[in-house]
Amino acid sequence: MNAEQFRRAGYQAIDRICDYHDSLRGRPVSCQVEPGYLRKALPSSAPTEGEDFQLIADDYQKYIIPGLTHWQHPSFFAYFPTSSTFEGILAELYASSTSNPGFNWSASPACTELEAVVMDWTAQLLGLDKSFYNSSEVGGGVIQTSASDSALVATVAARSRYIREHPHVAMEKLVLYTTTQTHSLGKKAGLVLGLTVRALEVTAQDDFALRGDTLKVALEEDVNAGFHPFILIGTVGTTSSGAVDRLDEIADVAKNYPLLWLHVDAAWAGVAFVCPEYREAYQLPAINSYIDSFCTNFHKWGLVHFDGSCLWVRHRRHLINALDVTPEFLQSKHGDAGTAIDYRNWHLGLGRRFRSLKFWFALRARGVNGFQKYITDCISLNTMFAQRIYESDLFSVVTKPSLAMTVFKITPKSLPHLETSELNALNRAFYARLAARSDIAITQTELNGVFCVRMVIGAEKTVEGDIEQALALMREEAMVLVGNWARMRG
Repeated sequence: MNAEQFRRAGYQAIDRICDYHDSLRGRPVSCQVEPGYLRKALPSSAPTEGEDFQLIADDYQKYIIPGLTHWQHPSFFAYFPTSSTFEGILAELYASSTSNPGFNWSASPACTELEAVVMDWTAQLLGLDKSFYNSSEVGGGVIQTSASDSALVATVAARSRYIREHPHVAMEKLVLYTTTQTHSLGKKAGLVLGLTVRALEVTAQDDFALRGDTLKVALEEDVNAGFHPFILIGTVGTTSSGAVDRLDEIADVAKNYPLLWLHVDAAWAGVAFVCPEYREAYQLPAINSYIDSFCTNFHKWGLVHFDGSCLWVRHRRHLINALDVTPEFLQSKHGDAGTAIDYRNWHLGLGRRFRSLKFWFALRARGVNGFQKYITDCISLNTMFAQRIYESDLFSVVTKPSLAMTVFKITPKSLPHLETSELNALNRAFYARLAARSDIAITQTELNGVFCVRMVIGAEKTVEGDIEQALALMREEAMVLVGNWARMRG
């Protein structure tokens, strides 16, 4: 393909991308294919001779689009949102047009310097303390692939710091703390690093948040038993319920254990800090005062394409001490002098994508006001949804709504004496009916033995009418189940 052929194909690609986004509302939310559909449709090997690009582009429309789940669909309420904006699409196009590995400053100065700048912009946007800014030259921020990578990097840094201070501690004595509501990233970090993971119990009475007293008891038990807890992964906005660990209480306990690294996973909810009114309730003051590392994913609720997980650390030296491997061929004038950041020492890999460009485009195109409006619009829609659940004779809220998330279940007033096991069976059947539909996407969860359904609003195209439609079809499916249940019991 030469430049003119690329120009023509590019015009067509942009047109088709626009048409796709314009058509989202009329498409099914979930794809209607079966596992293995693509292998059956495609040849068993790559072509010997190159093919005409128009055929390739048309096959994308024919084979790939039908197999996509449409995460930006206005009726997509599953998992957490995944951002996609036209600004971000153009940024990714520009970034891929100048492909470079970006492993140190000299490999491509703009890649390193823009990342350092936009990570400070986003830190300011969220209200993070200046100790987390790259410009502080003490702490700093770096773009990772995902919150799982951020947690893994933080764990590596925490382990390295602890072992330097306690060089004779056996690896099997180290303990990583999570909670029973922490994302699987905590368990996976332990699995990858060969660490013992202890999940601390959280309860519905505490809104599934980790309390200081629970941590205090665990620390005393483990230390007395000869173990060495070295990191706690706390959460702001847990996956199952949107819970917020009491970081203020946790920090008060942790001050007696100065080498206990406090990492906060706020992969989804952290972006809400762009709105100052949510900062105190979601523990930003404690984050700014006490936390060693903090992560939030702008690719979830932050108008930036995947991948864009932001990790900030209070002391960058702990990352560099743990991850710096510099053979002769990677040495450079500016890296050796410490006059520029070498981001390869801030993550597990060597090469890096030019991810900061999409942050730069989004932040400039939307501005602070645009980000705030998007977040508050999503929260307003969830407030409307939650209120209708509170008023319903079929449903009830399982735990208090969190930002743009509501967790609920069927609890029909017409069947007041159902046991927990029966309610769980009823709700599993309810979720199965919803999951079988193509006009809504939603996910299930379990909170301390209670099966429930979680509704998360985040697509930019979602409006009140989409919430009304979701409520109507939920009620429709629930009424069928309740009627069948009543007849069976009768």
